[in-house]
Amino acid sequence: MIRPIDTQRDSDAVVRIYREVGWVSETAHEGAARELLACSRGWVEDVAGSAECFVAACPGTIRYVDGTLPMCAVTSVTTSRIARKQGLAGRLTAHLLADAAERGEAVAMLGMFEQGFYNQLGFGTGVYEHWCTFDPAALQVAVRARTPVRLTSEDWQAMHSNRLRRFQTHGACSLTPAGLTRAETLWTENGFGLGYLDGDGDVSHHIWCSAKGEHGPYRVEWMAYRTRDQFLELLALIHSLGEQVHSVRLHEPAGVQIQDFIRQPFKWRRLTERSSHEHRMSADAYWQIRILDLEACVSAVRSSCEPITFNLVLSDPVADYVKDATAWGGVAGEYTVTLGPDSSVTDGATSGLPTLRASVNAFSRLWLGVRPATRLSWSDDVQAPEDLLQALDQVLRLPIPYPDWDF
Repeated sequence: MIRPIDTQRDSDAVVRIYREVGWVSETAHEGAARELLACSRGWVEDVAGSAECFVAACPGTIRYVDGTLPMCAVTSVTTSRIARKQGLAGRLTAHLLADAAERGEAVAMLGMFEQGFYNQLGFGTGVYEHWCTFDPAALQVAVRARTPVRLTSEDWQAMHSNRLRRFQTHGACSLTPAGLTRAETLWTENGFGLGYLDGDGDVSHHIWCSAKGEHGPYRVEWMAYRTRDQFLELLALIHSLGEQVHSVRLHEPAGVQIQDFIRQPFKWRRLTERSSHEHRMSADAYWQIRILDLEACVSAVRSSCEPITFNLVLSDPVADYVKDATAWGGVAGEYTVTLGPDSSVTDGATSGLPTLRASVNAFSRLWLGVRPATRLSWSDDVQAPEDLLQALDQVLRLPIPYPDWDF
């Protein structure tokens, strides 16, 4: 039986599940787990009278070019050791997606444990995210950082407010509940923050980090800034740690190449190869997205190109999970779509128009700008006449989408 979580009844069972899957290993982590429960919409499925599978989501927004859409952030899909291979996680996640769609959330996003499982529920893989590890002393920044203020987990509300007001580009996600930032600070190993205040005493820009040992590695869990000068001051602040800290791992910000700021990057990679402070750049595509509200997503497209109109035949594997259990059954169907300065979608195909056939997985990637239509036709479930694919490449010429918020 799928039911909403009862935090008084189920919180101990959920924390036990988190321990079994390795999310909780310390007392502080348990506090973080309970904080996550407190600010999430959650569902459980019982086995022998106890919750053994748990899913959770939080509301948020995603930036689409210059606008925003309501988003469902899937923050937890976990199954205990005694309840594996029973289909519980898939059923619960599909129920979560149906609930999000009925609440009016246009898309759902999640961080995947492996590519393949969530594809069964209509998710498509996002872009590669870059992680950079470097000696902070090797940073070259043409500014000097002022003395920062110290931030702790007690400052979670101020940091969350700053994160919501940060500089955002296409694809940027913001999760609404402030308790999520508190949970993240509690989950951070030896967590600490450094930042600056504006004239009203609010946090204007800051970093939140984890620390390991005297010399690191340190890891910048997130950066929040609104201007170029604030970004450069945070880099200068990281540089100031370089006398003692030998390596810092940083998620490369949207639109920036961190290598531009590193002195002799290839020399340092060779010198530190295979050490515990190895300079390196890694890339992973670890988040996924799917459309929940096709009309809202298509209407968000604003292109200066000549409009194109085509038939869309969309498949959605989530239908196999929800069936008659919920009012929402996915977005599969036949549609007429117009993309251009004023985009729209209507039910039913129109005679004489070219047809695009796609899974919701692939169409979600196309819509967000993960890959162009012509290339998705090579690697994903996209089929259309070549002329239509090339026209889609032009009308959906989008910036690279970066969520800038891990969950």
